[in-house]
Amino acid sequence: MNKKILCALIAPLVFSAGAAHADSPPPVGTHFAALPDHFTKRVLVTGLKNPHNMVLGPDGQLWLTEQATRRVLRVDPKTGNLSVLAEIPDVVYDEGHQNGLLGIALHPELLKRTGHDYVYVSMTYATGKGGDAPNATLIRRYTYDANTGKLAHPVDLIKGMPSSFDHQSARLLFGPDHKLYYSIGDQGHNQFSYLCQPNHAQDIPTEAQIKAADYSLYQGKILRLNVDGSIPNDNPVIHGVKSHIYAYGIRNTQGMVFSPNGKLFAAEHGPNTDDELNLIVPGGNYGWPHVAGRKDDSGYAYANWSAAKDGCEALREKEKDPAQNGLKVPDAVPVMKESQWSDPAFVEPVKTFYTVPSNFDFNDPVCADKNLYFICWPTIAPSSVTYYKGGPRGVPGWEHSLLITSLKRGLVFRVKLDATNSVAMGDAIPLFRSMNRYREIVASHDGSTIYVATDSAGLGTTEAGNASFKLDNPGSIIEFKYTAGK
Repeated sequence: MNKKILCALIAPLVFSAGAAHADSPPPVGTHFAALPDHFTKRVLVTGLKNPHNMVLGPDGQLWLTEQATRRVLRVDPKTGNLSVLAEIPDVVYDEGHQNGLLGIALHPELLKRTGHDYVYVSMTYATGKGGDAPNATLIRRYTYDANTGKLAHPVDLIKGMPSSFDHQSARLLFGPDHKLYYSIGDQGHNQFSYLCQPNHAQDIPTEAQIKAADYSLYQGKILRLNVDGSIPNDNPVIHGVKSHIYAYGIRNTQGMVFSPNGKLFAAEHGPNTDDELNLIVPGGNYGWPHVAGRKDDSGYAYANWSAAKDGCEALREKEKDPAQNGLKVPDAVPVMKESQWSDPAFVEPVKTFYTVPSNFDFNDPVCADKNLYFICWPTIAPSSVTYYKGGPRGVPGWEHSLLITSLKRGLVFRVKLDATNSVAMGDAIPLFRSMNRYREIVASHDGSTIYVATDSAGLGTTEAGNASFKLDNPGSIIEFKYTAGK
Protein backbone atom coordinates (compact mmCIF):
# COMPACT_ATOMS: atom_id res chain seq x y z
CA MET A 1 0.00 0.00 0.00
CA ASN A 2 1.22 3.48 -0.85
CA LYS A 3 1.49 5.22 2.54
CA LYS A 4 1.58 8.66 1.00
CA ILE A 5 -1.75 8.08 -0.72
CA LEU A 6 -3.30 6.46 2.35
CA CYS A 7 -2.27 9.45 4.45
CA ALA A 8 -3.89 11.75 1.93
CA LEU A 9 -7.12 9.80 2.19
CA ILE A 10 -7.55 9.66 5.94
CA ALA A 11 -6.01 13.01 6.87
CA PRO A 12 -7.65 16.41 6.51
CA LEU A 13 -5.98 17.84 3.42
CA VAL A 14 -6.69 21.51 4.00
CA PHE A 15 -6.08 24.88 2.44
CA SER A 16 -4.62 28.06 3.76
CA ALA A 17 -6.36 31.29 2.85
CA GLY A 18 -5.80 32.08 -0.80
CA ALA A 19 -3.75 28.97 -1.46
CA ALA A 20 -4.17 27.26 -4.81
CA HIS A 21 -2.96 23.82 -3.78
CA ALA A 22 -3.22 21.55 -0.76
CA ASP A 23 -0.94 21.80 2.22
CA SER A 24 1.24 18.79 2.90
CA PRO A 25 -0.71 16.04 4.70
CA PRO A 26 0.13 15.22 8.32
CA PRO A 27 2.32 12.21 9.09
CA VAL A 28 1.04 8.68 8.50
CA GLY A 29 -0.90 7.39 11.50
CA THR A 30 -2.41 10.73 12.44
CA HIS A 31 -5.20 10.13 14.93
CA PHE A 32 -8.19 12.44 15.19
CA ALA A 33 -9.39 12.90 18.77
CA ALA A 34 -12.95 11.91 19.57
CA LEU A 35 -13.30 14.91 21.89
CA PRO A 36 -11.36 18.16 22.14
CA ASP A 37 -10.29 19.28 25.61
CA HIS A 38 -13.11 20.24 27.99
CA PHE A 39 -15.86 18.63 25.89
CA THR A 40 -18.27 15.90 26.93
CA LYS A 41 -20.36 13.71 24.67
CA ARG A 42 -23.94 12.57 25.24
CA VAL A 43 -26.26 10.71 22.89
CA LEU A 44 -29.45 12.71 23.19
CA VAL A 45 -31.79 10.74 20.89
CA THR A 46 -31.57 7.36 19.17
CA GLY A 47 -33.81 5.44 16.79
CA LEU A 48 -34.34 8.20 14.23
CA LYS A 49 -34.95 7.16 10.65
CA ASN A 50 -32.78 9.29 8.38
CA PRO A 51 -32.84 12.70 10.07
CA HIS A 52 -32.22 15.19 7.29
CA ASN A 53 -32.24 18.87 8.30
CA MET A 54 -32.34 20.34 11.80
CA VAL A 55 -32.66 23.88 13.19
CA LEU A 56 -32.70 25.43 16.63
CA GLY A 57 -36.07 27.03 17.28
CA PRO A 58 -36.87 30.19 19.25
CA ASP A 59 -38.17 27.91 22.00
CA GLY A 60 -34.72 26.36 22.43
CA GLN A 61 -35.95 23.10 20.89
CA LEU A 62 -34.46 21.20 17.97
CA TRP A 63 -36.85 21.07 14.99
CA LEU A 64 -36.02 18.52 12.32
CA THR A 65 -37.25 16.52 9.36
CA GLU A 66 -37.07 12.75 9.19
CA GLN A 67 -36.55 11.85 5.57
CA ALA A 68 -37.84 8.28 5.56
CA THR A 69 -40.81 8.46 7.96
CA ARG A 70 -42.14 11.71 6.47
CA ARG A 71 -42.29 13.25 9.96
CA VAL A 72 -41.47 16.70 11.30
CA LEU A 73 -40.11 16.33 14.83
CA ARG A 74 -39.20 18.49 17.79
CA VAL A 75 -36.65 17.41 20.39
CA ASP A 76 -36.09 18.84 23.87
CA PRO A 77 -32.28 19.22 24.12
CA LYS A 78 -32.40 18.93 27.91
CA THR A 79 -34.31 15.66 28.16
CA GLY A 80 -34.20 14.18 24.66
CA ASN A 81 -37.99 13.93 24.66
CA LEU A 82 -39.34 13.80 21.14
CA SER A 83 -42.69 15.02 19.81
CA VAL A 84 -44.19 14.56 16.36
CA LEU A 85 -45.38 17.84 14.84
CA ALA A 86 -46.62 16.39 11.57
CA GLU A 87 -46.71 13.28 9.42
CA ILE A 88 -46.92 14.22 5.74
CA PRO A 89 -48.49 11.34 3.81
CA ASP A 90 -47.92 12.64 0.27
CA VAL A 91 -44.13 12.66 0.66
CA VAL A 92 -42.51 10.19 -1.73
CA TYR A 93 -39.51 8.36 -0.31
CA ASP A 94 -37.57 5.49 -1.91
CA GLU A 95 -35.40 3.43 0.42
CA GLY A 96 -31.72 4.17 0.07
CA HIS A 97 -32.21 7.22 -2.13
CA GLN A 98 -32.04 10.98 -1.59
CA ASN A 99 -35.71 11.90 -1.97
CA GLY A 100 -38.32 12.16 0.80
CA LEU A 101 -39.00 14.81 3.45
CA LEU A 102 -36.00 17.09 3.22
CA GLY A 103 -35.43 20.75 4.17
CA ILE A 104 -36.91 22.73 7.07
CA ALA A 105 -36.91 26.45 7.87
CA LEU A 106 -38.65 28.45 10.60
CA HIS A 107 -40.16 31.87 10.06
CA PRO A 108 -38.12 34.46 12.03
CA GLU A 109 -41.29 35.51 13.87
CA LEU A 110 -42.33 32.00 14.90
CA LEU A 111 -43.77 32.00 18.47
CA LYS A 112 -43.54 35.80 18.71
CA ARG A 113 -47.31 36.36 18.55
CA THR A 114 -47.21 38.24 15.27
CA GLY A 115 -49.35 35.78 13.33
CA HIS A 116 -46.39 34.31 11.47
CA ASP A 117 -46.08 30.94 13.20
CA TYR A 118 -44.89 29.33 9.99
CA VAL A 119 -42.74 26.28 9.37
CA TYR A 120 -41.49 25.58 5.85
CA VAL A 121 -40.47 22.19 4.51
CA SER A 122 -39.32 20.81 1.17
CA MET A 123 -40.35 17.39 -0.04
CA THR A 124 -40.62 15.02 -2.95
CA TYR A 125 -44.12 14.29 -4.24
CA ALA A 126 -45.72 12.29 -7.06
CA THR A 127 -46.67 14.39 -10.08
CA GLY A 128 -49.10 11.80 -11.41
CA LYS A 129 -47.60 12.28 -14.85
CA GLY A 130 -45.47 9.15 -14.99
CA GLY A 131 -42.84 8.98 -17.71
CA ASP A 132 -39.26 10.02 -17.01
CA ALA A 133 -40.20 12.44 -14.21
CA PRO A 134 -42.87 10.81 -12.04
CA ASN A 135 -41.76 12.87 -9.02
CA ALA A 136 -40.92 16.49 -8.35
CA THR A 137 -40.11 18.63 -5.31
CA LEU A 138 -42.05 21.42 -3.66
CA ILE A 139 -41.76 23.87 -0.79
CA ARG A 140 -44.72 23.86 1.59
CA ARG A 141 -45.68 26.18 4.43
CA TYR A 142 -47.38 24.94 7.59
CA THR A 143 -48.81 26.89 10.50
CA TYR A 144 -47.68 25.79 13.93
CA ASP A 145 -50.43 25.56 16.56
CA ALA A 146 -48.82 26.03 19.98
CA ASN A 147 -51.94 24.71 21.72
CA THR A 148 -51.91 21.35 19.98
CA GLY A 149 -48.19 21.19 19.22
CA LYS A 150 -49.00 20.28 15.62
CA LEU A 151 -48.46 21.67 12.14
CA ALA A 152 -51.63 22.45 10.18
CA HIS A 153 -53.01 24.38 7.20
CA PRO A 154 -50.51 23.33 4.50
CA VAL A 155 -49.95 25.77 1.64
CA ASP A 156 -47.75 24.84 -1.32
CA LEU A 157 -45.57 27.80 -2.29
CA ILE A 158 -43.77 26.40 -5.33
CA LYS A 159 -44.15 23.05 -7.07
CA GLY A 160 -42.65 21.23 -10.01
CA MET A 161 -38.98 21.60 -9.12
CA PRO A 162 -36.59 18.81 -10.22
CA SER A 163 -36.34 15.52 -8.37
CA SER A 164 -34.40 12.29 -8.80
CA PHE A 165 -32.82 9.60 -6.65
CA ASP A 166 -29.55 11.53 -6.40
CA HIS A 167 -28.21 15.00 -5.52
CA GLN A 168 -31.42 16.55 -4.24
CA SER A 169 -29.46 18.97 -1.98
CA ALA A 170 -32.66 20.47 -0.48
CA ARG A 171 -31.22 22.92 2.04
CA LEU A 172 -33.92 25.42 3.01
CA LEU A 173 -33.35 28.49 5.17
CA PHE A 174 -34.50 32.04 5.85
CA GLY A 175 -32.17 34.88 5.02
CA PRO A 176 -31.76 38.11 6.99
CA ASP A 177 -33.68 39.75 4.13
CA HIS A 178 -36.74 37.59 5.01
CA LYS A 179 -36.39 35.65 1.76
CA LEU A 180 -36.31 31.88 1.46
CA TYR A 181 -33.16 30.28 0.06
CA TYR A 182 -33.22 26.77 -1.36
CA SER A 183 -30.53 24.57 -2.90
CA ILE A 184 -31.26 22.12 -5.70
CA GLY A 185 -28.58 19.66 -6.76
CA ASP A 186 -27.75 18.64 -10.31
CA GLN A 187 -29.82 15.45 -9.77
CA GLY A 188 -26.74 13.28 -10.27
CA HIS A 189 -26.70 13.81 -14.03
CA ASN A 190 -23.55 12.72 -15.89
CA GLN A 191 -22.63 10.06 -13.32
CA PHE A 192 -23.58 6.52 -12.26
CA SER A 193 -27.20 5.59 -13.12
CA TYR A 194 -27.71 9.06 -14.64
CA LEU A 195 -24.49 8.92 -16.66
CA CYS A 196 -26.19 9.62 -19.99
CA GLN A 197 -28.39 12.46 -18.74
CA PRO A 198 -27.17 15.96 -19.65
CA ASN A 199 -26.07 18.10 -16.72
CA HIS A 200 -28.07 21.35 -16.58
CA ALA A 201 -26.20 23.15 -13.79
CA GLN A 202 -25.06 25.82 -16.29
CA ASP A 203 -28.40 26.18 -18.08
CA ILE A 204 -30.77 29.06 -17.37
CA PRO A 205 -34.48 28.83 -18.24
CA THR A 206 -36.08 31.19 -20.73
CA GLU A 207 -38.67 33.79 -19.82
CA ALA A 208 -41.29 31.60 -21.48
CA GLN A 209 -40.34 28.66 -19.27
CA ILE A 210 -40.56 30.78 -16.13
CA LYS A 211 -43.99 32.15 -17.12
CA ALA A 212 -45.14 28.56 -17.69
CA ALA A 213 -43.78 27.50 -14.28
CA ASP A 214 -41.41 25.11 -16.05
CA TYR A 215 -38.64 24.73 -13.48
CA SER A 216 -36.89 21.77 -15.09
CA LEU A 217 -33.67 23.79 -15.53
CA TYR A 218 -33.48 24.65 -11.84
CA GLN A 219 -31.12 21.69 -11.50
CA GLY A 220 -27.79 22.67 -9.98
CA LYS A 221 -28.94 26.02 -8.59
CA ILE A 222 -29.48 28.00 -5.41
CA LEU A 223 -32.86 29.72 -5.40
CA ARG A 224 -34.10 32.85 -3.65
CA LEU A 225 -37.85 33.16 -3.17
CA ASN A 226 -40.38 35.47 -1.60
CA VAL A 227 -42.22 33.90 1.31
CA ASP A 228 -45.20 33.24 -0.98
CA GLY A 229 -43.00 31.38 -3.48
CA SER A 230 -42.84 34.18 -6.05
CA ILE A 231 -39.71 35.68 -7.64
CA PRO A 232 -38.19 38.63 -5.72
CA ASN A 233 -37.93 41.83 -7.74
CA ASP A 234 -34.26 42.24 -6.83
CA ASN A 235 -33.16 38.74 -7.86
CA PRO A 236 -30.22 38.76 -10.28
CA VAL A 237 -30.80 38.84 -14.02
CA ILE A 238 -28.82 35.93 -15.46
CA HIS A 239 -28.39 35.57 -19.22
CA GLY A 240 -31.17 38.14 -19.65
CA VAL A 241 -33.69 36.29 -17.47
CA LYS A 242 -34.89 36.99 -13.96
CA SER A 243 -36.09 33.87 -12.15
CA HIS A 244 -35.88 32.26 -8.72
CA ILE A 245 -32.24 31.46 -9.51
CA TYR A 246 -29.79 33.25 -7.21
CA ALA A 247 -26.62 31.30 -8.10
CA TYR A 248 -25.81 28.47 -10.50
CA GLY A 249 -23.13 26.00 -11.54
CA ILE A 250 -23.86 23.99 -8.39
CA ARG A 251 -23.27 20.25 -7.99
CA ASN A 252 -24.78 19.28 -4.64
CA THR A 253 -25.09 21.88 -1.88
CA GLN A 254 -26.40 20.15 1.24
CA GLY A 255 -25.45 22.89 3.70
CA MET A 256 -26.09 26.65 3.72
CA VAL A 257 -25.83 29.24 6.47
CA PHE A 258 -25.77 33.02 6.87
CA SER A 259 -23.13 34.79 8.91
CA PRO A 260 -24.27 37.53 11.29
CA ASN A 261 -23.32 40.17 8.70
CA GLY A 262 -25.41 38.54 5.98
CA LYS A 263 -22.83 36.49 4.06
CA LEU A 264 -24.25 33.27 2.62
CA PHE A 265 -21.95 30.22 2.83
CA ALA A 266 -22.58 26.86 1.18
CA ALA A 267 -20.93 23.46 1.55
CA GLU A 268 -20.67 21.67 -1.77
CA HIS A 269 -20.04 18.01 -2.61
CA GLY A 270 -17.33 17.60 -5.21
CA PRO A 271 -17.08 14.57 -7.54
CA ASN A 272 -14.00 12.47 -6.66
CA THR A 273 -12.10 15.55 -5.42
CA ASP A 274 -12.63 19.16 -4.47
CA ASP A 275 -15.47 19.38 -1.99
CA GLU A 276 -16.01 23.11 -1.62
CA LEU A 277 -16.83 25.82 0.87
CA ASN A 278 -18.37 28.66 -1.14
CA LEU A 279 -19.35 32.23 -0.46
CA ILE A 280 -22.55 32.67 -2.46
CA VAL A 281 -23.08 35.96 -4.30
CA PRO A 282 -26.09 36.97 -6.42
CA GLY A 283 -25.66 35.84 -10.01
CA GLY A 284 -22.50 33.88 -9.19
CA ASN A 285 -21.49 30.94 -11.36
CA TYR A 286 -19.73 28.23 -9.35
CA GLY A 287 -18.42 26.41 -12.38
CA TRP A 288 -19.96 22.95 -12.24
CA PRO A 289 -19.70 20.74 -14.28
CA HIS A 290 -16.83 22.56 -16.04
CA VAL A 291 -14.86 23.16 -12.85
CA ALA A 292 -14.43 21.21 -9.62
CA GLY A 293 -12.80 23.40 -6.99
CA ARG A 294 -10.45 25.91 -8.62
CA LYS A 295 -9.59 26.23 -12.30
CA ASP A 296 -6.29 24.43 -11.89
CA ASP A 297 -6.59 21.45 -14.29
CA SER A 298 -5.72 19.29 -11.30
CA GLY A 299 -7.49 15.99 -10.73
CA TYR A 300 -10.59 16.83 -12.79
CA ALA A 301 -11.82 17.44 -16.33
CA TYR A 302 -15.41 17.63 -17.58
CA ALA A 303 -16.32 14.50 -19.56
CA ASN A 304 -19.75 15.11 -21.11
CA TRP A 305 -21.15 11.62 -21.55
CA SER A 306 -24.49 12.86 -22.88
CA ALA A 307 -22.67 14.27 -25.92
CA ALA A 308 -20.74 11.08 -26.71
CA LYS A 309 -20.25 10.37 -30.39
CA ASP A 310 -22.71 7.71 -31.62
CA GLY A 311 -24.58 7.84 -28.30
CA CYS A 312 -23.88 7.27 -24.63
CA GLU A 313 -25.88 4.14 -23.83
CA ALA A 314 -23.68 1.75 -25.81
CA LEU A 315 -20.53 3.29 -24.34
CA ARG A 316 -21.66 3.08 -20.75
CA GLU A 317 -21.70 -0.73 -20.95
CA LYS A 318 -17.98 -0.62 -21.69
CA GLU A 319 -17.06 1.86 -18.97
CA LYS A 320 -14.80 -0.04 -16.58
CA ASP A 321 -13.45 2.74 -14.43
CA PRO A 322 -15.95 5.50 -13.52
CA ALA A 323 -13.63 6.89 -10.85
CA GLN A 324 -11.33 8.89 -13.08
CA ASN A 325 -13.07 12.30 -13.06
CA GLY A 326 -12.95 12.76 -16.81
CA LEU A 327 -9.24 11.99 -16.96
CA LYS A 328 -9.62 8.51 -18.47
CA VAL A 329 -12.67 8.09 -20.69
CA PRO A 330 -13.37 6.63 -24.14
CA ASP A 331 -12.32 8.79 -27.10
CA ALA A 332 -15.96 9.21 -28.11
CA VAL A 333 -16.71 11.21 -24.94
CA PRO A 334 -15.85 14.92 -25.31
CA VAL A 335 -13.60 16.19 -22.52
CA MET A 336 -12.92 19.81 -21.55
CA LYS A 337 -10.17 20.88 -19.18
CA GLU A 338 -11.05 23.37 -16.46
CA SER A 339 -8.78 26.00 -18.02
CA GLN A 340 -10.60 25.73 -21.35
CA TRP A 341 -13.81 27.10 -19.83
CA SER A 342 -14.35 30.67 -18.74
CA ASP A 343 -17.18 32.85 -17.48
CA PRO A 344 -16.85 36.33 -15.96
CA ALA A 345 -19.41 35.30 -13.33
CA PHE A 346 -17.24 32.41 -12.09
CA VAL A 347 -16.62 32.44 -8.33
CA GLU A 348 -13.80 30.38 -6.84
CA PRO A 349 -14.36 28.52 -3.57
CA VAL A 350 -13.28 29.93 -0.23
CA LYS A 351 -11.73 26.55 0.57
CA THR A 352 -11.58 23.08 -0.97
CA PHE A 353 -11.33 19.56 0.48
CA TYR A 354 -9.22 18.26 -1.37
CA THR A 355 -7.32 18.94 -4.60
CA VAL A 356 -5.06 16.18 -5.92
CA PRO A 357 -2.83 15.88 -9.01
CA SER A 358 -4.21 14.37 -12.19
CA ASN A 359 -2.11 11.22 -11.73
CA PHE A 360 -3.75 10.47 -8.37
CA ASP A 361 -4.83 6.83 -7.95
CA PHE A 362 -8.60 6.98 -7.44
CA ASN A 363 -8.70 3.18 -7.15
CA ASP A 364 -6.61 2.83 -4.03
CA PRO A 365 -6.28 -0.84 -2.95
CA VAL A 366 -7.11 0.00 0.66
CA CYS A 367 -10.74 0.29 -0.50
CA ALA A 368 -10.70 -2.59 -2.98
CA ASP A 369 -12.97 -4.78 -0.82
CA LYS A 370 -16.36 -4.90 -2.55
CA ASN A 371 -15.05 -2.25 -5.00
CA LEU A 372 -15.86 0.53 -2.54
CA TYR A 373 -13.25 2.84 -4.01
CA PHE A 374 -15.41 5.91 -3.48
CA ILE A 375 -14.73 5.67 0.26
CA CYS A 376 -11.06 6.32 -0.50
CA TRP A 377 -11.66 9.21 -2.86
CA PRO A 378 -10.10 12.41 -1.46
CA THR A 379 -13.36 14.02 -0.34
CA ILE A 380 -15.17 14.51 2.98
CA ALA A 381 -18.80 14.63 1.70
CA PRO A 382 -19.81 17.88 3.47
CA SER A 383 -23.44 17.54 4.56
CA SER A 384 -24.15 20.73 6.52
CA VAL A 385 -22.59 23.93 7.78
CA THR A 386 -23.36 26.22 10.70
CA TYR A 387 -21.90 29.51 11.86
CA TYR A 388 -20.33 29.43 15.32
CA LYS A 389 -20.41 32.94 16.74
CA GLY A 390 -19.41 31.93 20.26
CA GLY A 391 -21.26 33.14 23.31
CA PRO A 392 -20.98 33.57 27.07
CA ARG A 393 -20.26 29.86 27.49
CA GLY A 394 -18.50 29.38 24.18
CA VAL A 395 -15.10 27.99 23.26
CA PRO A 396 -12.37 30.66 23.31
CA GLY A 397 -10.93 31.23 19.85
CA TRP A 398 -13.79 29.54 18.04
CA GLU A 399 -15.71 32.75 17.45
CA HIS A 400 -16.51 33.54 13.81
CA SER A 401 -15.96 30.00 12.59
CA LEU A 402 -17.87 27.71 10.31
CA LEU A 403 -18.48 24.12 11.43
CA ILE A 404 -18.84 21.65 8.56
CA THR A 405 -20.01 18.06 9.02
CA SER A 406 -18.54 15.17 7.05
CA LEU A 407 -20.65 12.19 6.05
CA LYS A 408 -17.72 10.07 5.03
CA ARG A 409 -15.05 10.90 7.59
CA GLY A 410 -17.07 11.08 10.83
CA LEU A 411 -15.61 14.51 11.55
CA VAL A 412 -16.64 18.10 12.07
CA PHE A 413 -14.26 20.56 10.39
CA ARG A 414 -13.86 24.03 11.89
CA VAL A 415 -12.94 26.81 9.46
CA LYS A 416 -11.94 30.15 10.98
CA LEU A 417 -13.09 33.26 9.10
CA ASP A 418 -11.63 36.74 9.04
CA ALA A 419 -13.38 39.76 10.58
CA THR A 420 -15.36 40.37 7.39
CA ASN A 421 -16.61 36.77 7.20
CA SER A 422 -15.21 36.53 3.70
CA VAL A 423 -11.82 34.81 3.91
CA ALA A 424 -10.90 31.46 5.45
CA MET A 425 -7.99 31.79 7.87
CA GLY A 426 -5.48 28.99 8.16
CA ASP A 427 -6.28 25.30 8.07
CA ALA A 428 -9.53 23.44 8.67
CA ILE A 429 -9.41 21.76 12.08
CA PRO A 430 -10.91 18.23 12.40
CA LEU A 431 -13.04 17.61 15.51
CA PHE A 432 -15.31 15.03 17.18
CA ARG A 433 -14.10 11.95 15.32
CA SER A 434 -16.41 8.91 15.50
CA MET A 435 -17.57 6.05 13.30
CA ASN A 436 -20.66 7.88 12.12
CA ARG A 437 -22.05 9.77 9.18
CA TYR A 438 -22.61 13.31 10.42
CA ARG A 439 -25.66 14.65 8.60
CA GLU A 440 -26.52 17.94 10.32
CA ILE A 441 -25.08 20.38 12.87
CA VAL A 442 -26.54 23.08 15.15
CA ALA A 443 -24.84 25.26 17.78
CA SER A 444 -26.62 26.59 20.87
CA HIS A 445 -27.10 30.34 21.32
CA ASP A 446 -24.69 30.53 24.26
CA GLY A 447 -21.96 28.67 22.37
CA SER A 448 -21.68 25.87 24.91
CA THR A 449 -23.25 23.02 22.96
CA ILE A 450 -23.02 21.53 19.50
CA TYR A 451 -25.71 19.11 18.30
CA VAL A 452 -24.98 16.67 15.48
CA ALA A 453 -27.57 14.43 13.80
CA THR A 454 -26.33 11.19 12.23
CA ASP A 455 -27.47 9.06 9.32
CA SER A 456 -29.35 5.85 10.09
CA ALA A 457 -27.30 3.78 7.65
CA GLY A 458 -24.53 3.98 5.11
CA LEU A 459 -20.79 3.61 5.01
CA GLY A 460 -18.36 5.44 7.23
CA THR A 461 -14.56 5.40 7.28
CA THR A 462 -12.28 3.50 9.61
CA GLU A 463 -9.06 4.90 11.05
CA ALA A 464 -7.24 2.89 8.37
CA GLY A 465 -9.12 4.75 5.63
CA ASN A 466 -11.32 1.95 4.29
CA ALA A 467 -15.07 1.41 4.60
CA SER A 468 -16.78 0.93 7.94
CA PHE A 469 -19.97 -1.13 7.67
CA LYS A 470 -21.08 -0.40 11.22
CA LEU A 471 -21.93 3.03 12.62
CA ASP A 472 -21.46 3.91 16.28
CA ASN A 473 -24.64 5.96 16.66
CA PRO A 474 -26.98 5.45 13.71
CA GLY A 475 -30.06 7.66 13.55
CA SER A 476 -29.09 9.75 16.56
CA ILE A 477 -28.63 13.26 17.83
CA ILE A 478 -25.32 13.67 19.67
CA GLU A 479 -24.59 16.50 22.08
CA PHE A 480 -21.03 17.82 22.41
CA LYS A 481 -20.86 20.18 25.40
CA TYR A 482 -18.05 22.53 26.30
CA THR A 483 -17.60 22.36 30.06
CA ALA A 484 -15.01 25.07 30.70
CA GLY A 485 -17.26 27.98 29.77
CA LYS A 486 -18.17 30.68 32.27
